[in-house]
Amino acid sequence: MAGASLLTLLDDISVILDDVSVMTKVAAKKTAGVLGDDLALNAEQVTGVKANRELPVVWAVAKGSFINKLILVPAALLISAIYPPLVTFLLMCGGLFLVYEGAEKVIHRFWPHALPHDEEQNARRKANADETVDLVAFEKEKIKGAIRTDFILSAEIIVIALGATASVTLLERSLVLSILAIGITIGIYGLVAGIVKIDDAGLHLMEQESTFKQKVGKVMFAAAPKLMKFLSIAGTLAMFLVGGGILVHGIGFLHHGVEDIAHLTGIFEGVTTTVLNGVIGFIIGAAVVALLTVIDKIRGKDDKASSTH
Repeated sequence: MAGASLLTLLDDISVILDDVSVMTKVAAKKTAGVLGDDLALNAEQVTGVKANRELPVVWAVAKGSFINKLILVPAALLISAIYPPLVTFLLMCGGLFLVYEGAEKVIHRFWPHALPHDEEQNARRKANADETVDLVAFEKEKIKGAIRTDFILSAEIIVIALGATASVTLLERSLVLSILAIGITIGIYGLVAGIVKIDDAGLHLMEQESTFKQKVGKVMFAAAPKLMKFLSIAGTLAMFLVGGGILVHGIGFLHHGVEDIAHLTGIFEGVTTTVLNGVIGFIIGAAVVALLTVIDKIRGKDDKASSTH
């Protein structure tokens, strides 16, 4: 009897693991687009960091990402069991934050005088130029910002995975989310670490005796800054696409309007939807930046007025 019970238990475990494997693949496919955005955003976060500090920064953000998942997975399971609409609301807040950050980056890049002077960015540039300055303190804010962005993207990935596992048991859903959370964190930050070290690998190959290795090294070294610049642009664009997509999907009239317009474009419906999500994301983000800038200016005037009395 004991042997039969053990075999039954092992069979049940095998069935559960098989179901979890299938559901994990399904969830991973549905989150593929967000994972690409996550990679671009996180690679973009280490731009402007000195070469010898790149891997420590990536490792610090990766640790923060693991903590994010440790909070998000049980929280998502709990909220989805108690009050599912709250998941959507929190996701909308995250989308709003993403488009705000993206718009702020674009405005700082193209219209730097439209926003208050970025003292933190200037301080980091001076610190990078000064060999005697400890850069760890200057990196803390960058790391915090990267972890905040990771939190939002991780939340979206987990919510999408929750939707893909709606028909399975709580145990299977928990296993799928846990496996996905660990896998994407290791995969994303492993790739980021590799990307930021392409130039170092190129230099190493250029020092080899083999002519072929030297040529490959030159190509890698020349491509590294271009790749980082591309990822920086892609990361900012991803903020509008992901954040705009969240907001459009959560606001009824916008969602239906985008669907109607995209449907008119026929075979380009998917591309049109993505572009419209990005444009709407930028408009909403720019509106939030403008609103917060006006509020800051009013507060600044109030502070000056109170200080004169």
